[in-house]
Amino acid sequence: MKRIDGRAFEELRKIKIERNFIKHADGSCLIEFGQTRVICTATIDKNVPLFLRNSGTGWVTSEYGMLPRSTQVRIPRDKNSGRTMEIQRLIGRSLRSIVDLRNIGERTIYIDCDVIQADGGTRVSSIVGGFCALCDSLYKLFKAGVISKMCITDFLGAVSVGIWKGKYILDLNFAEDSEAEVDMNIVMKSSGEFIELQGTGEHGSFSKDDLNALIDLGKKGIEEIIDIERNLLKDILSSIEF
Repeated sequence: MKRIDGRAFEELRKIKIERNFIKHADGSCLIEFGQTRVICTATIDKNVPLFLRNSGTGWVTSEYGMLPRSTQVRIPRDKNSGRTMEIQRLIGRSLRSIVDLRNIGERTIYIDCDVIQADGGTRVSSIVGGFCALCDSLYKLFKAGVISKMCITDFLGAVSVGIWKGKYILDLNFAEDSEAEVDMNIVMKSSGEFIELQGTGEHGSFSKDDLNALIDLGKKGIEEIIDIERNLLKDILSSIEF
């Protein structure tokens, strides 16, 4: 049995990341996981949320959205749906986990993730693309002498895994996601520590052995993604000790 697009069960889709995709952003990229494409931009703001004022600590947050024709049928522009709120909170939590917020000072970095074409895995591709855009925005502050170091504490990766027709599979596309008995999104640092495990039995249930197998598969995929990030960002992060 083969997967819908012919990949091996443990194979990622082709990942392509183009840095500096948006001229006016403080950091940006176009990220592609197969046919899923997301534009991620970073914006540096000299203010912080009210609860952080006069604390000396900065903030990283995210917004996420899908263009109306990013999917097979038109979807309305809705930034307040439960799904949208859940995804952008996930992205923000994930990115804050690898930033030394105290050392960026009282400023906010907004990461905007706009899905221009969806074929599964939009939240994990947004996290990976958001990480790349975030690194470029912090490097801009570092080059300008605004911050004394890059403030990135680790690399960050994310990927989807699932059980599809009884098989453990990595990096689900939309058709696989729609049919999967179980799907899960995993966010992990290069240190091997996890930020998020989101697992759901969509059309069935799963055992502890299934869970362990999915985590191991996700870890393998994330390590491959982090290798891509290391190569992509080597010009700005090669001298930084994690």
